[in-house]
Amino acid sequence: MTRVDFYILPENAGPATGAVITACKLCDKASGSGSRVYVFAPGATADALDSALWSFRQGSFIGHERWPAALEPPLPAVLIGDTEPPPEYAQIMINLGADIPPFFSRFERVLEIVDGDAEQRAKSRSRFKFYRDRGYELTTHNL
Repeated sequence: MTRVDFYILPENAGPATGAVITACKLCDKASGSGSRVYVFAPGATADALDSALWSFRQGSFIGHERWPAALEPPLPAVLIGDTEPPPEYAQIMINLGADIPPFFSRFERVLEIVDGDAEQRAKSRSRFKFYRDRGYELTTHNL
């Protein structure tokens, strides 16, 4: 069964500690351990993450591609999109969307990043309740 981790950002989180940078850190850690990561990120969030992954680490970048796209081996460690990813990406999903993607349960782990503003926190509580009511293993990390 899918394990779900919530990463709670401080209420006053600015751009240096926001959801996109936190997603970069999680992508870096997961890809460094050999996992493939799918980041569910709609619209402007996907654009911001795409840019941030190029410059996140000084002197290098985290290998990534946008989905849907024609993927050729070697597959990138990180895939960014807002539709269901290819089957090779089933280990970790980072959800940067407001809602839970319908295909979330195919992943071993789902990482939910909770931004600091009140509206985002309310939406995350709804997602937490959804997972809890269905019996998923939940872990919360206060950052």
